[in-house]
Amino acid sequence: MTTAPGQAPVAQPGLPRHPLDPDPARATKARAVFALGLIGALTGLFVGGVVPATLALQLARQARREAYASGGFLTGAAWLRRGERLAWTGLVLVTVSVVVAVVFGVVRLADTPYGQDFAPNVD
Repeated sequence: MTTAPGQAPVAQPGLPRHPLDPDPARATKARAVFALGLIGALTGLFVGGVVPATLALQLARQARREAYASGGFLTGAAWLRRGERLAWTGLVLVTVSVVVAVVFGVVRLADTPYGQDFAPNVD
């Protein structure tokens, strides 16, 4: 069974394993996605979390493609899910902090006097 022309064959569940098949291994990108997602969530309020969170989401996309193409020999789906959730949390925190900063800026701008403020002794 193949997924599409030109792609690697996908292993069918329940079939006996061939002796030359590789052993299942955890995808290294899964750990990287989790680490970047964690950094993104921890630094999300400081707006610096947008870069690692975005990188985590892009890397998770690649890791899912590789895991699918490997036919089940790459593991680490739980790490990918956790990393993606942390990355989205980091992006939400970045959005919240930017919205709060804009609201504070608008309120502060609205409180400033309009026009020139002359001294009391100037006509």
